This record gives sequence, C-alpha cells and structure tokens, in this order.
Amino acid sequence: MDQTREGYRLLICNCPPEKASGIAENLVQERLVACANIVPGVESVYRWKGELCRDRESTLLLKTRAALVDAVTRRIVELHPYEVPEVLSVELQLAEGERRYFDWIDRETA
Repeated sequence: MDQTREGYRLLICNCPPEKASGIAENLVQERLVACANIVPGVESVYRWKGELCRDRESTLLLKTRAALVDAVTRRIVELHPYEVPEVLSVELQLAEGERRYFDWIDRETA
C-alpha cells in the first residue's frame, strides 16, 4: 500500500441542528475532511449526568484520511457546543469503495 493509501475513515458526530453547517463548513474549508454530509432530524435518547435526555440532532458523516482523525477530532471538540461531543471513527478500506473517490479524498484533505 503506497503512502496515499494509508487508510480512510468515516467519522460520525451528532450535534445540534443549528451548529451542524458551521462545523461541517469549517472542517471542509480547513481541509481536514473531504466531505461532510449533514443528516437532519435525528432523535437521540441518552443518559447524561444521571438524567434521561431526548434531543433533536443532526448527524455529520465526515470522510477523511486516517492520518487526520486526531486533528479532525480536536477541531470538532473546539467547535462543538457539547461538553463531551460524540466523535466515532469507522475504518474504510480501498477494496470497499470506488478508487476514484479515495483519490478525491487524498486531493481534498491537507
């Protein structure tokens, strides 16, 4: 595997709907992610500080290179209004996607 094929990640982050576009745009403009999909209308049910919570959120699906996951995570923490933002990383493998799409991720990320 050559250096540009070190690996790819799909990061998942839920956030308040009014913050989703700003977080997504910052990450793309800063070339930390190649693409950010905003999925509106997610209903999240969770326990926080001993209380059952239910919130409307938007899910961000963020495509980037494995080498940038730490930088993306740090930037999300800076931009996100939650005390503990959700940032999950899923590995993407070249065999599981269109090769030209991975080439595009390489070109669009720092």
